[in-house]
This record gives sequence, C-alpha cells and structure tokens, in this order.
Amino acid sequence: MSVFAHVRPAPAGAPAACAGRLVEVDRFEWRLGEGGDPAEVAAAFCARYTGPHEASEGSVCGVAVLVSAAAGAVMVGGASGAPTPAPAVPDLALVAFAHGPAVPAPAPGPFTVGPWRPSWTGADHAKAVVAVQEAIGRGQVYVANVVGHRSAPWGGDPGALAAAVAAVPGAAWGGVLTGRGWLVASGSPECFLTADALSVTARPVKGTAEATEAGRAALTGSVKERAEHVMIVDLARNDLARVARPGTVAVPELFALRRWADLWQAESTVTAAIAAGTGLADLLRATCPPGSVTGTPKLAVLDLVGALEPVGRGPAMGAFGFVTADEVRLGVTIRTLALDADRAHLWAGGGITWRSEPEAEVAEAEAKAAAVTAALVA
Repeated sequence: MSVFAHVRPAPAGAPAACAGRLVEVDRFEWRLGEGGDPAEVAAAFCARYTGPHEASEGSVCGVAVLVSAAAGAVMVGGASGAPTPAPAVPDLALVAFAHGPAVPAPAPGPFTVGPWRPSWTGADHAKAVVAVQEAIGRGQVYVANVVGHRSAPWGGDPGALAAAVAAVPGAAWGGVLTGRGWLVASGSPECFLTADALSVTARPVKGTAEATEAGRAALTGSVKERAEHVMIVDLARNDLARVARPGTVAVPELFALRRWADLWQAESTVTAAIAAGTGLADLLRATCPPGSVTGTPKLAVLDLVGALEPVGRGPAMGAFGFVTADEVRLGVTIRTLALDADRAHLWAGGGITWRSEPEAEVAEAEAKAAAVTAALVA
C-alpha cells in the first residue's frame, strides 16, 4: 500500500461542507506523452461527476483537478519544458469525491525534511534572468517567469508534512491531493480562476516584498513591480476575453496588497461575463498555464523558459482546485510541495522584466521558498 494512502484529501477550493468527509469515487491520471488533449480529458471526466452539490452522506460533490505546468502548456500548444524531477506525480489528476461520514482528523505524527539540494546555483539562476532580459531587448517577450527547483529527502508522517504546507499563513488556496506514490500539498495564496454559468474571475498575484512597513512602501512605490504587475493583469484580461461576452472584461481592483507568510503580495481582480456555451475545456484552454507564472506573450515565454530551466515545473506553476456542477474554483500552484517515495520537491521563482536586478530576483525566489521550508521544520 502507498505510504500516502491514509493521507486525508483536502482539495483546494472544495466547499466547506466537504471538509473531513471526502471519499474517493473514481480517478483518472494523465502524463505528458500519453496523447490526447488534457483540457478535453478533464472536461469529460468532470462532466460525469459534477451533479448538483448535496451535503448528504454518499452524494457525489465534485472533482478535484490538478493541472501541471506542462499539461497547461499542451492545452495551448506551447513548449512543455524540461522533464519533471517528480515523474511519479501526474500532469493531470482528476479525482471524483463523494461525501462520507465526518471523520476526526488524526493526530499529526513526526516528520523530517532536508537538507535541500537545488537543481541550479544562484549564479545559474542569475544568468537565466539576464537571458530573459536579453530576450526582452530583442522584443521576444515583455515579462517572463523564471522558476527554480530544489529537493530533499523526507521521512515520517506525510499527512502532517502536507498539512504544514497547506496551513502556511495566507494560504487561501491551500490543499492536499494524493495518489499511488505521490502527494501534492499547496500553500498557495493565488486564485487562478473562479467561474459559474454567468461570470469568470481571475486574481493574478505579481509583486513581492517583505511584510513590513518598509516592504509595503517599497512594493507600492516600485516602478518595476507595478509595470510587471500591470503586464500580467493585461494578460489575464486577454485570456478572459477569449471566453467573455464582448465588452464585459473589467478590472475592479488593481495592485491590492495581501499578506502571505512573511511577504506582501500584490493582487488584482479581473472579471468578465462568461459567453454562452463556455465549458471547462474552453476555460482551461483560454487561461492555462496561469499567466502570472508564465509571462507574456505566453507561447513565446514557454519557448524561452523551457530552454533555460534545467528541470521541469512538475505540479508547480499549474492549477489545483475543485469543480462542482455549479462552479469551477482553481488556485495557482505556487508555494507548492510534491512528495514522491523518497524526496520532497519545491519550486520557486519570479517575474523578470527589463528593470529586474538578477541578484534581487534570486533573493526573491529564495524568500518564497524559505516560507515553505520553514513550515517543514517539525
């Protein structure tokens, strides 16, 4: 039996009534190279199980959806990047859940993690930042996310380890999903998209600083951070326009600061009235991979960073959430940990613009990773 078999599932975006009661009904896993359109696969699976939500025991309440960065790239015909360092984790995981009796959470057991081993050095990361800036100078891209990876041996209670990540302060889109030989735990603060029959909303996060008054002032006053943020908001507007009724895309909130762990993050809200007949596959193809963790133009960025990053992004920089008959709720898998049988995997990065300073970008990625690794000190 898999070491993860007894970890309680807690998908990001699941209704509150599902907490502690989810029982798996069916699942489908897809990996890069297996063929087919993962957007269509996800839509077909969800359509079988997303009946009206009921809180009664035994009712099917929805489908947990995990989309890797590579699967998102396939959905839009983009480059999928280097091979994932965590191949046990599928690129698309779809798990249908019903309601069972409420079960008290088990007492967490001890766990260990470390030491962490990066897939590239800080110097290599800085060189990748410079390469992006050179591409910006050529007019190839405007802003591009560069993402690094690290891994470490782990042991002990995977459920306790996963819960620690999902409970990082500010993890509004935290959640846990497992399969045979793998576990994904997200401490994400970022909403990728929410949608119902009438509207769709994205809340891109872009811009980071220490959660101090000095950090707040630096973030709000930074020309570089605001320019980067606005470019990603424009990308989100363009993505939503593909599934929106004409003339309905709006930005009701721009560059609002939210706290995650010990960092400020800048977030905006982009909304639209959804076009009649829009289905889940249409939503995924219009918005994947998330623009805040790719850049713009999206396909050009996928080509560029896929050649720069030494390992793939695995389940990170993708989407994780829950689909019911009434709503799609997906978070972005930033601040996300993956476990295989032997190692823990963590990714972190940031958006690069013409004004970026390579050393500062490396430090920002380290700060994002550090908030997760700090939660893993049992």
